[in-house]
Amino acid sequence: MTASIPVGNLRASDLARLAVVGLRTRKLRASLSALGIAIGVAAIVAVLGLSSSSEAGLLAEINRLGTNLLTVTNGQSVFGQAAELPLVGPQMIGRIGPVTAVQYVGSTSAEVFRSPLIPSINTNALTVDAASLGLLADLGTTMAHGRYLNAATATEPVCVLGAAAAQRLGIDRVYTGERVWLGGQWFYVSGILRSSVLTPEIDSSVLVGFPAAMTYLGFDGHPSEIYVRAATSQVAAVDSALAATANPESPDEVDVSQPSAALVAQADAQSALNGLFLGLGAVALLIGAVGVANIMVISVLERRSEIGLRRALGATRSHVRTQFVAEAILLSLAGGAVGVALGAASTAIYASARGWAVVVPPARLGRRTGRRPRHRGACRPLAGASRGAHVADRGPLERVTGQPPAVPLPSCRAGPSLARSAPR
Repeated sequence: MTASIPVGNLRASDLARLAVVGLRTRKLRASLSALGIAIGVAAIVAVLGLSSSSEAGLLAEINRLGTNLLTVTNGQSVFGQAAELPLVGPQMIGRIGPVTAVQYVGSTSAEVFRSPLIPSINTNALTVDAASLGLLADLGTTMAHGRYLNAATATEPVCVLGAAAAQRLGIDRVYTGERVWLGGQWFYVSGILRSSVLTPEIDSSVLVGFPAAMTYLGFDGHPSEIYVRAATSQVAAVDSALAATANPESPDEVDVSQPSAALVAQADAQSALNGLFLGLGAVALLIGAVGVANIMVISVLERRSEIGLRRALGATRSHVRTQFVAEAILLSLAGGAVGVALGAASTAIYASARGWAVVVPPARLGRRTGRRPRHRGACRPLAGASRGAHVADRGPLERVTGQPPAVPLPSCRAGPSLARSAPR
């Protein structure tokens, strides 16, 4: 009678040591496979991180500026001509209960140039507007250089440049005596505005006071755009009443809009593009997973002698299969860890350069990268491959006689219970 030989189980520490030794003997191939996974994971992490950081920065800007700003502009008459807002339109809007602030600008027909020698056709798409004195606080912007208009300078040939207007005119700071050619005469520059997120039309404008515009530019005093701040909870109610209040005789000739709605739509558009970028990252991740499966299948075929030796020493099919699955999982984890680090670093560097908050949402990483399915998908072909490699089961001693194993005998030391159970 032949006594049955007890077969032990591989311990976790022995299995980990086996997987590490198996990968270290093929460093270049394992590194390239891990690199494919790292690139895919890094792409997904960077896409999620950058989109989340951009969205967080945009939402923070919206919260800072507020969503309670409404704009009232002159529309068109029934004959297609530009309509005019009444002179008392801002004062009438200010009487609405939930309205907290009202400021306004008026468009003029004047043109502005750096000097009178520039041809009149080169306007740089700049506009000249008359502006009220409290405009900056209502728009949520500040001065980059110099000072804004006050009660004294609003009556004199003095102007303030928008951010884009200053750049197009070649003025980056305000010096004493700085001036521009405006409306056929010199206007002194008192300051330069910072970029206005909610009202980008102000960036390409040159602002003068209402009294100065009427005195030097022949302006009629009618406002062309009114900026209204209302209580946040009453924005919808104020919106519905603005047109009839601004121009009771022709409310259909008044356009009312909410600038913050455009920024919210921009944030939604950025989120909609995330699916496309995630798809590209998933393709790179799939390529890395196929690379892992390929290297493990080839590894099984190349290491038949080692498999035969281990089988001869008492290892079961489950032991051999578990060893190769552990190698695949270790390779995937190494590539995934490097990919997460690279993606997070890329997000931090780019977001810091743009002034955004660095956001790498871990919940999205766990849900969208699919690390667990990747391990299974990468290792699924290994079961069949390792079973095919068990042709060494038929006469393992004859097949390994005189052939050194692909991995030295430390791979057999990984399972001490196997050595003890082997026949002597």
